[in-house]
Amino acid sequence: MKTFRFLHSLILLLATLTPITSHACDVCGCYTPNQELNSEPLHPRQGGFYLAAAEQYTFFGTTKFSGREVPNVADQYEQSSITQVIGGYNFNDRFGVQINAPLIDREYKRPEGFVNERGSVNGLGDMSLLFNFVAFHRETDLRSPASNAPADAKDGGKANPPPGLIHRQKDFTFSLNLIAGVKFPTGSAGRIKEEFNEVEIEGVTPSGIHGHDLTLGSGSYDAVFGAGLFARYKAGFFQANAQYTVRTTGAYDYRYANDVSFDVGPGCFLLQGRDFGKLGPVTLGAQFVVSGEHKNRDTFRGEIEEDTGATALYVGPRVLAGVGSRFIAEIGADLPVLIDNTSFQVVPSYRVRAGFSVKF
Repeated sequence: MKTFRFLHSLILLLATLTPITSHACDVCGCYTPNQELNSEPLHPRQGGFYLAAAEQYTFFGTTKFSGREVPNVADQYEQSSITQVIGGYNFNDRFGVQINAPLIDREYKRPEGFVNERGSVNGLGDMSLLFNFVAFHRETDLRSPASNAPADAKDGGKANPPPGLIHRQKDFTFSLNLIAGVKFPTGSAGRIKEEFNEVEIEGVTPSGIHGHDLTLGSGSYDAVFGAGLFARYKAGFFQANAQYTVRTTGAYDYRYANDVSFDVGPGCFLLQGRDFGKLGPVTLGAQFVVSGEHKNRDTFRGEIEEDTGATALYVGPRVLAGVGSRFIAEIGADLPVLIDNTSFQVVPSYRVRAGFSVKF
């Protein structure tokens, strides 16, 4: 388990730098729009309302026992969709608040004794109230004023931006955003009752999908902390986000373990504030993302649940876009390169994440 301990330490380190409904390996952090993807880079950060939505689709089709892949003889799987609907308000360019309402839809197939069970669960998950604070933001030019001026300006003429460019961006941007909030027990925790009736039958394929995986809510009030870092030099940028959730005991004396999730990686803007006519200025970027999550083992009625811990590491591409000063969107895919789990579980084969926001 040396790899498990190393990744745990790495993820906790990233959490100190920086974004819940929880499956053993379906940790979905509360989505917060990236305000730095404004397509009008010299447009000041403003207050006001915004609406956003985010989706995380995860397909669980790989069976593992203590980090080692084993045959999926029962062809058990879970398709998990978590759609977050977000409403927020920025009081000024530093402080804001938002509400996240997750809508969960899960379809599954699992062995139950000597038969295979198919089913689905859907509904509202546990809502969160988050406070956002821009701890640091700076934009600056690293070149001399003379080198920044167009040729006609150096000769005494009027300085005009290059054709098609709405605003000339500053050379360097750095921003650090902090979040803190609380998760409320708004989702149904009824599926946790399955934990009372779980019995292993010798010679029968065990299920890797349980009530604690399928429940819509935990029945607990939990604290959420996180941070996001964004740095850009000209067309290159670096982004890192992490969230840490502190759990309390919830429904049926079940306590989910604290969990941490992160994503980090470099990227490059292919377009920066280019004019597209009626569409307005457009920013388009591509990023290589390393993401991951760690969750220790849960407890049920004071006893450790062996099949609930996991550390996962993913890699994949992400595309980011902004239109004008209002619309921001992103989409990415994550492929697991390492999943170290405890006991027998069905773990992710892949996942897709997307989000967008609009400011008013």
